[in-house]
Amino acid sequence: MTAVRIGAVAKATGCTPRALRHYEEHGLIASARAANGYREYDDVVVTRVRNIRHLLDAGLTLDDVRFFLPCLDGDVASAPPSAAGLRVGRERLAALDARIAAQVAVRDRLAAALQAATTPPAAPPPTPGSLR
Repeated sequence: MTAVRIGAVAKATGCTPRALRHYEEHGLIASARAANGYREYDDVVVTRVRNIRHLLDAGLTLDDVRFFLPCLDGDVASAPPSAAGLRVGRERLAALDARIAAQVAVRDRLAAALQAATTPPAAPPPTPGSLR
């Protein structure tokens, strides 16, 4: 394994150095310090960070990602699912479904308000004996 500086990891993964430090603060990746104080990562951290990003993009949180630590250094997308991973995925899906339903309700209320604001009022019905 070779040591890789934070800038190289950021470039290889599309992350910012700040995001990498954030992942490190959450215990998802680890670094060593070079003599000059720079962070150095094992080159396998690139795969780990890509997997972290994959899970985050799928709607998981950093706390959720912890359940996947044992498989983050390999092909996380094709690894057999664990019971904990499936539970976390189902919980996240339910939370997303609830947020989507809430957003659809807000959208429907806004669409109805706009419709009401732009539809001319209906003409009153004719009264008996009046000419049209």
